[in-house]
Amino acid sequence: MNILFVGDIFGSAGRRIVHEHLGHVCEAREVELLVINAENAAGGFGVTPQIAEDLFDLGADVLTTGNHVWDKRELLDYLNSVPAESKERPRRVLRPVNLQPGLPGHGVFEGTTASGVEFAVVNLMGCVFMSTTNDPFHAINAILAGIKAKVIVVDFHAEATSEKVAMGWHLDGRVTAVLGTHTHVPTADERLLPGGTAYQTDVGMSGPYDSVIGVEKDMVLRKFLTGMPGKFEAAKGNPKMCATLVTCDPLTGRATAIERIMLGE
Repeated sequence: MNILFVGDIFGSAGRRIVHEHLGHVCEAREVELLVINAENAAGGFGVTPQIAEDLFDLGADVLTTGNHVWDKRELLDYLNSVPAESKERPRRVLRPVNLQPGLPGHGVFEGTTASGVEFAVVNLMGCVFMSTTNDPFHAINAILAGIKAKVIVVDFHAEATSEKVAMGWHLDGRVTAVLGTHTHVPTADERLLPGGTAYQTDVGMSGPYDSVIGVEKDMVLRKFLTGMPGKFEAAKGNPKMCATLVTCDPLTGRATAIERIMLGE
């Protein structure tokens, strides 16, 4: 069973490059489960219901987010537009599971692929250099206790490399894949851990690489050089789609291969 995870879509350039490549990659690699991190898809900050619908139309099974999940207020009504037990599209847009209790949305989706394989996707966020999150290590322990599926993909949206690596070891043998997001720079450390978990510190950004992690570089340079605040805008140049392909045994959930993907125009 092949799982494709597409890294953080950033702005219109990211949406365009994903639209260009997603279909042929999924067909050539016989992808059965498609997960996309969409938290920066709307101008680099948040995701709108319409963009979420467009990504589902492209074939996404689940959309994950992160610390920018609340940046577009219209998403709040979308997340709460169906009951928790529904399998409709809004239920498939996740926010980090370890946020404060009582917030809109859900952090876990459990479903079944077209071939009948049960799966779960967990959206988890780190707490090092991040705010408003609860301890992700204890949170994931509690979540996994209630998941019956063998195929489990964890999007770990975190800043610190050490926290991501630690989470990989914490979950080795307990989930199919731990894939890092948030820092927008693809890391060359993809590997299969001894217990059968596929791991990568950061899948990378699907967006403009002639930028500073997606933002117009002149705006960021000005802030570093002067210390003055300014409005950031999504860049457009040199878009690339970054993704990770994980192959696993659908009966055990154990990963057997992991591959980095980066495709330009």
